Amino acid sequence: MSIVTPGFRGRAREGNPRVPPGQYLVEDFPVLSAGPTPRVRTDSWQFTVTTETGAAHRWSWAELMALPSEKPRVDIHCVTQWSKLDTRWRGVSLDTLLEGVETEADYVLVHSYGGYTTNLPLADLVDGQAWVAYQFGGAELTPEHGGPARLLVPHLYFWKSAKWVRGLELKLKDEPGFWENLGYHDYGDPWREQRYQGD
Repeated sequence: MSIVTPGFRGRAREGNPRVPPGQYLVEDFPVLSAGPTPRVRTDSWQFTVTTETGAAHRWSWAELMALPSEKPRVDIHCVTQWSKLDTRWRGVSLDTLLEGVETEADYVLVHSYGGYTTNLPLADLVDGQAWVAYQFGGAELTPEHGGPARLLVPHLYFWKSAKWVRGLELKLKDEPGFWENLGYHDYGDPWREQRYQGD
């Protein structure tokens, strides 16, 4: 039995300038996960940013909810070739969470409840590009879609938007995460079809 849930098929819309090459549009929100879905209670949830020196910055759920939130409306693109346009989220910008964090790091290893990891350049999480999202479509984010909170990095393939996020480890050198160790691309730009190593 596969540990990955199967993909979904949707209606292709040739020539839509918002759809990257090799993608098709869906109206639903496919659920794809590697392994079982963690069930994380908000009273025990914690988000931690750990710098390359070991300095840790932590937020409880209540502390996250007290931070200024944003409502990004973005297109998302899965490596399994579906795209969904105009998705509506609510969350805290990574700019807010990283404010005051002193680091010389260029890379991030994202950690999730359940053990999932993924790597990104730190530059792709700042300047209004990424959020810790806790609502989708005006409702609480369900566990199947990464609730209570997931990373949202819409300009990269969606496996980089780690579900059930619990922290960022800031690193001086790039370190591949779960899918990257299995042959997926280290960066994952949908507009350059960077699905696998060598793309």
